Amino acid sequence: MGKKGREIVGESVDELINLLNRALADEWLAYYQYWVGSKVVVGPMKGEVITELTEHAADELRHAEMLVARIMQLGGTPILTPEEWTKLTNCGYDTPTDPDVKKILEQNINGERCAIEVYRKLMEKTKDIDPITYEMVLGIMRDEVEHEDDLQSLLEDLERVKY
Repeated sequence: MGKKGREIVGESVDELINLLNRALADEWLAYYQYWVGSKVVVGPMKGEVITELTEHAADELRHAEMLVARIMQLGGTPILTPEEWTKLTNCGYDTPTDPDVKKILEQNINGERCAIEVYRKLMEKTKDIDPITYEMVLGIMRDEVEHEDDLQSLLEDLERVKY
């Protein structure tokens, strides 16, 4: 842990570490939701949806790695167990019990919308106190906005296809 890096954040470092761990919980759950959704999805445009879900899963895992690195730079400990994911999550986990392609897309769009809100709040929190975390969160936010757009476009295309 770098002393100066932690000092930049100041007194709110522990609160920030907690918020980053909550975002980390979301990323792990999003990763799994995308990954398992890509395995069970059925219906029209299944191939295109599988490709998109697989790409998004990889992005969510990359986000988790970024969050872990920043938590550790700030002197914190990243969440260590899957049980903590469900305790700390902001966005929850939407089990794909209905593997229909439309339902899977809708679930993941809702997840992205929640993630966008989480990262918007993190950007507000870090804007004036922690430029390093702010830049990282801004990059993640860009991905989440793109994910929502990608999924929404697939859903719109699917609605043009007759079941």
